[in-house]
Amino acid sequence: MEKVLSLQERKRLQKIMMATFKDEIQALTPELRYILTDDMVTAFQNRLDVFQRIQTKRNP
Repeated sequence: MEKVLSLQERKRLQKIMMATFKDEIQALTPELRYILTDDMVTAFQNRLDVFQRIQTKRNP
């Protein structure tokens, strides 16, 4: 059920988030942008895992 993202998948999602939030994060240093987008990818993956577990419990 729980899918672990490969390093390539994480980097791809990070690039997408950096592009999506470009205007909002432009004031941050590159290091902080990396940290923030890495955190967003982790949060996104965790949220998907939670929803998948909820869905599995509702539809056995």
